[in-house]
Amino acid sequence: MHPILPIYDNISLAQATILRRAGWDEQTLPASVLDGIERIFGRRLTPEQAVAEILADVRRRGDAAVAEWSQRIDGHAPAALAVSSAEIEEAVADLDPALLDALRLAAERLEAFHRRQPVGSWMDVTSGGVLGQIVRPLQRVGVYVPAGTAPLPSSLLHCAVPARVAGVAEVVVCTPPDRSTGRVAPLTLAAAHVAGVAAVYAVGGAQAIAAMAYGTESVPRVDKIVGPGGLFVTLAKRQVFGQVGIDGLPGPTETMVIADDSADPAVVAADLLAQAEHDVLASAILLTPSRRLAEQVQVEVARQLEGLSRAEIAAASLAGRGGVVVTADLAQAVALANAYAPEHLCLITADPWALVGQVESAGGVFVGEHSFEVLGDYVAGPSHVMPTEGTARFASPLSVADFVKRISLVALGPEEGRRLSGPAALLADGEGLTAHAAAARARLGPRSHAA
Repeated sequence: MHPILPIYDNISLAQATILRRAGWDEQTLPASVLDGIERIFGRRLTPEQAVAEILADVRRRGDAAVAEWSQRIDGHAPAALAVSSAEIEEAVADLDPALLDALRLAAERLEAFHRRQPVGSWMDVTSGGVLGQIVRPLQRVGVYVPAGTAPLPSSLLHCAVPARVAGVAEVVVCTPPDRSTGRVAPLTLAAAHVAGVAAVYAVGGAQAIAAMAYGTESVPRVDKIVGPGGLFVTLAKRQVFGQVGIDGLPGPTETMVIADDSADPAVVAADLLAQAEHDVLASAILLTPSRRLAEQVQVEVARQLEGLSRAEIAAASLAGRGGVVVTADLAQAVALANAYAPEHLCLITADPWALVGQVESAGGVFVGEHSFEVLGDYVAGPSHVMPTEGTARFASPLSVADFVKRISLVALGPEEGRRLSGPAALLADGEGLTAHAAAARARLGPRSHAA
């Protein structure tokens, strides 16, 4: 019987398998996904084609198309897309007070962290005039909150709170209703109340992205869509980009742990399982120079898995996309981590701070046993919406900067304008843009006057 968590002693083999990033075109979809598309659409389509059809229909027919696709895909359509304020208030009133306090604590820590991210306007005043930058918040932002195998109210907080800190005037939420009740999860509604969002809409999937991108009779058009989602949500975000802003194209969650002999194997195993239970496509990988620790973690994973409610999902994730890579030393482990660019990088070593300065690419770094990644999912402070699929090489976690736009300010005086006109005209001539050159030289003539 194959172990649930495989161990790789061969670095080259690990790089060719669990450490290898597959591109979009290399993803192999389960036959069940393609069969489901054929059942819903009546013909064999790729996921991209299916999403494009939904987007076009919602853009053309609005609420009617949203309701129809929700019925066809999810088996039901809510009577009204907008969740009433009475239902939200009821969810808050009925929630366990301790759970409501936990939501509020998470929101408070998120707000405190993101208020430390400076994105203010500035002006540089010199004798030649003024150059500067005007920063304005976006007017309306849409947050997508997944609720496939489990509702994720934490994602609502981790998107909406930074947006509110940035000064976004209106934050709206789209989230799928529960398939059995047809209603949005009460915990998600309570999170919406705590985050101060303007409205919640009971709609999910590509049709939700279309509704926020194009606007319908019920759902207002937004300036930007943020938040994680499954394959069809991600494809929809990719296809509407350019007509609306997006935060990125997040894939399945991933965590990478670097640990040495000082680490508690039970703790390391728990951290790997915490990510693996999200999704069968989630990645949970341990890098360690200790063969002994690798074997201990392997045993602990098998032991702890038995008591988990989502054991089947976690086991499939670890067997398919997880594993332990035994490295020559910690330096090699860090080098492999930088090449992989994980969403979450956890350092559980005798001296984790010695490794922090060597980290080049990661969505978030969790330093030491007590700064475990689950805290980042909920209450640590930074947004848990982080770059996945290796995009941490060039992308960053969701922040206040994602919810503002920067406007360049140019206000030069007459002397500075004339001084720069000559070089500008020469550059325009070099590009063959004679009208540009003429506009610059017009400032050099006798009619030029002070503004």
